[in-house]
Amino acid sequence: MRHTRLFTTRPLIAGQSVTLEAAPSRHLTQVLRLGAGAALWLFNGDGRDFAARVVIPARGAVEVQVESAGELEAPPPLSITLAIGVSRAERMDFALQKAVELGVARLIPLFTERGVVRLSDQRLEKRMQHWRGIVIAACEQSGRRRLPGLAPAQWLGDWLDDAPAGGLLLDPRGSRSLAQLTPPGGGELLLLVGPEGGLSPVERQAAASRDFVAVRLGPRVMRTETAPLAAIAAIQTLWGDFRD
Repeated sequence: MRHTRLFTTRPLIAGQSVTLEAAPSRHLTQVLRLGAGAALWLFNGDGRDFAARVVIPARGAVEVQVESAGELEAPPPLSITLAIGVSRAERMDFALQKAVELGVARLIPLFTERGVVRLSDQRLEKRMQHWRGIVIAACEQSGRRRLPGLAPAQWLGDWLDDAPAGGLLLDPRGSRSLAQLTPPGGGELLLLVGPEGGLSPVERQAAASRDFVAVRLGPRVMRTETAPLAAIAAIQTLWGDFRD
């Protein structure tokens, strides 16, 4: 039997009641149709799940009783940051959702020369809210108790100016595979992936000037939503939590 598990920004303390925000409250009452006494799990990103029970199923403001705290989620052996070129809506949503399920610690959306998506300030704000919802839903589904960071979308060139030196750039022209690389030190890895059409020569050179290593994923050219997921799964298998 699948347990209901929802994210809230509220502080969660065993033995205390809390009134949930409008969004999770609507989901509980209008989608899941949970009534008083129904059990559920809550998390707020602090690393723990909390067992709770519905007290007052009011539409838009559900009151729950927090009963107990679960175990603290252990930190990953490898903290992966995914810097990804912004692609069309469905592709970007899919890539972000699955990257969270695969265990990335941080997501950085990037605008690039060949990217087909251009957003005004107002549309970008709405898209950022949408992406945050994707991240939260993926954590709810996958059992993650800490939310991955979601950085503001920015242009690749601006990001590279401040990005730490070193990282991996997915590029079918790369001369090395992941298996040929030295395991990352310091427990962190930065992965850069372009949008549809990949990065331009100027952008690839800019990444190389920041000591990014171009790596390939086998003999095939993958779509922008497929390549980062294949790379993350391989990275987790080689050096991350897929080894456990």
